[in-house]
Amino acid sequence: MARFLHLPHPDEPLEEDPLSGIANLFDVSVVFIVGLMITLFSVYRMGDLVDARSEVTLVKTNAQGEREIIVKKGTKITAYKVSGKTAVGDGERLGTAYRLADGQIIYVPETDGDAAP
Repeated sequence: MARFLHLPHPDEPLEEDPLSGIANLFDVSVVFIVGLMITLFSVYRMGDLVDARSEVTLVKTNAQGEREIIVKKGTKITAYKVSGKTAVGDGERLGTAYRLADGQIIYVPETDGDAAP
């Protein structure tokens, strides 16, 4: 049995790879990044973004105040830039939007009895 197992002499110094600690740091950082992603998705309730059957609409505002509407239907993602220009054409009034004191916007659809003349 001893001829197959090579044990170093007790007085002989152990050889260590100086880069072995770097591989462990890389593994730890990958685990940390995955944990951070899972935490962010759960905190911001963004699980619907990765679900292929969900529909999500986001409104993004950059530092200059320009808005962009991002719509995800299934696996298709479409982005629309908000221009702020008034559109002209034939249409039908669908409802009214109200901005609350806390900044939240509420949309109230009109029923047939509430339609404006």
